[in-house]
Amino acid sequence: MIRNSIASAFNRWLYAGAYCCLIVLLSCSGKAEKAIPDHPLSILVQPFADIDPARVAFVTSELKKVYPHVKVLQPIDLPDHAFYPERNRYRADSLIRFLHDRTPAGRVTIGLTSKDISAAKGNIRDYAIMGLGYRPGNACIASAFRLNKNKKDEQLFKIAIHELGHTQGLKHCPVKTCFMRNAGGKNPTDEETGFCSKCQTFLMNKKWKFI
Repeated sequence: MIRNSIASAFNRWLYAGAYCCLIVLLSCSGKAEKAIPDHPLSILVQPFADIDPARVAFVTSELKKVYPHVKVLQPIDLPDHAFYPERNRYRADSLIRFLHDRTPAGRVTIGLTSKDISAAKGNIRDYAIMGLGYRPGNACIASAFRLNKNKKDEQLFKIAIHELGHTQGLKHCPVKTCFMRNAGGKNPTDEETGFCSKCQTFLMNKKWKFI
């Protein structure tokens, strides 16, 4: 009987000790999770060598008004393998793969070019476009080739922010003044004034820091 009492007391002590250890471990675990910094996403602007540096500077300054964590990289040449000689264009999907391979974790790259770009659309293998971004993704491309001659800077920014929105998971938006509006084969950028409230809320939940 005495032995049973001792054994019972020992077991209670053992369980109590294990319970205390479990609490300590959980508490430490919770502190560790809170200690992990919440690093914001950084946007990398990758100009290709063909585009005017002043145009890159304008797009970058406009991007920073929407999202402050933007860095401009040194210009690089367009990759030869992305060129489509039959139409004298560059394949947007090949350019995105090229940029994807160069983009580190926690970053998203927007490539800027003045060259004509294209992608497959339905039964059309080579459809001319102004920009392309996968949803979601870490790289996208915007071209100034098909934009209004007198408004290329402003319109290129709107194409760039549209494609960056896709990389964050945004779909096309039915609001005609929203950056995420579907171009529908045209250039409606002059009607766009910003992200609609729904799209902006979506991006803010993605840790975008609107100024």
